Amino acid sequence: MTIVYNIFYNLAKLFARLVFSLRVVHPERMIESGPLLLAVNHSSYFDPPLAGICSRRGVYYLARKSLLKWPFFGPLFPAMNVIPVERDGNDMSALREVIKKVKEGNGVVLFPEGTRSKDGNLQPARAGIGLVIAKTRAPVLPMRIFGAFDAFPKGSNRMRLTKITVVIGEPIYFTDQEIDAGGRDTYQRLSERVMEAISALQLPR
Repeated sequence: MTIVYNIFYNLAKLFARLVFSLRVVHPERMIESGPLLLAVNHSSYFDPPLAGICSRRGVYYLARKSLLKWPFFGPLFPAMNVIPVERDGNDMSALREVIKKVKEGNGVVLFPEGTRSKDGNLQPARAGIGLVIAKTRAPVLPMRIFGAFDAFPKGSNRMRLTKITVVIGEPIYFTDQEIDAGGRDTYQRLSERVMEAISALQLPR
């Protein structure tokens, strides 16, 4: 971790615990070394840091290029492992950077849905994460965040206090047979399998 990443990592963890009573279910499933894709549902701006603080190592994130223009925080984002991406989400240079980081043995947070949910419900998977899986052969760790939409939904300009729970699933290791066909249909199928694994994660009773 860089010094900047470490500072904000610890601040985010403290904030989540104090404000949202953050609970992480199955933290022992987190893979702390080697290439990894952290596949997470997406319903709030809080999702990236919530996923990141579940890992003890620094992980990488995709974020809109426009966020780098924010006062104060914008210039710090590169030191916080942010990979800038164009707003439309079809930025191949960003995907190439993600693939590079994963091949170098890093963890990267990705959202199979591509964008935040408008109602908090899970959305269909897009092919992007499937492409990254095919190019890196990295294991995928499905994660599901409960409560982030209630805390800060899309379109809202204020935060609400609520409990947040992150459930970590079993890692998925795709076989060569599942990947070797290549092409968009394969990428979409891989993405849908990841989304199914996320959907299967539930709050413990």
